[in-house]
Amino acid sequence: MDRLQKAVDFYIRYQTTVGFSIVSLVTAASERIFSSMVFKCPCNSENLVYGYSFLLAPAFVLLLLGYMMNTRTWRLFTGMCSLEKYPQYCSWRTWAHVCQLLVPMTAKASVAPLTWIAVALLGANFYECAASGSNMTAHLFCKNNTNYSQEQLYKMPCDEELSAAMSSVCLSFHAQSQLIGWFLIASIMTVALISTCISHCFSPVSYLQFKFWKIYSRKEHKLFEIKAKEHASKLAERNTNCFFEATDPAPFRTPSNKDWQKVSVSYTFNSQEQYYSMLHKYVNTNRGNNAEFKEEGRHLNVFEFVDEAQASVSGL
Repeated sequence: MDRLQKAVDFYIRYQTTVGFSIVSLVTAASERIFSSMVFKCPCNSENLVYGYSFLLAPAFVLLLLGYMMNTRTWRLFTGMCSLEKYPQYCSWRTWAHVCQLLVPMTAKASVAPLTWIAVALLGANFYECAASGSNMTAHLFCKNNTNYSQEQLYKMPCDEELSAAMSSVCLSFHAQSQLIGWFLIASIMTVALISTCISHCFSPVSYLQFKFWKIYSRKEHKLFEIKAKEHASKLAERNTNCFFEATDPAPFRTPSNKDWQKVSVSYTFNSQEQYYSMLHKYVNTNRGNNAEFKEEGRHLNVFEFVDEAQASVSGL
């Protein structure tokens, strides 16, 4: 029981890292299966398009899925094009804030596609197929060597005897692919480390307050989900009973549309206010009616933490 509790505590503490690791492992395994069971190089003039399609198209699909599965995406874009909000979103500051939000969203959504590309390059199957159909490759290997022809390059990925005869070309393709793959991995890790250091360097809160904030954020979202289910169940039960029993409904308090709008906007930290979420700010400013309550997105020089804890709150 103690080991289980330690495992749960470890997962909660490193939820983001564990989540990214699981996504990367699943993506890598999927690429290996995909490469061995689905990919078949045509070994003709279509090699270039076919190889790069298998290298880049699944990565693009994974990027789109990353956006779709991110709660922040729908939190940001839901209701943005409504006529009531149109004047609010005409401001350049608002669009600057949207672009600011898109950066961390893109970084999280890019984990799976970059893993796919890196693993595919280390495996070299896709790159070898694509490179064998490139005119640039033919120019480099066939121009001054009468033993090699463009047709032979096309067929090399499919013919083991031809591949052995052209071993220098084959090894060159593998080396190029793996070098690009390792360079991509090193670049990703370097950018991730630098961006993390910069974000923490400019953090307006201390390390311990940051830990407190993440704990609060997880608890708030968990309790909000529980309360929302209870409230929705009671409202549904009341309406269903009134329908079947043909009675008038009893009074039932539920948040207004304006209240939902106030707590649904993306929250960014303002060092002049001691709030940790839009719900926290809403409760402490007379349900958002005080002058202190401002539309989020007007403060751009902030550091955003909260959405790291929202990964487990999909659908809310």
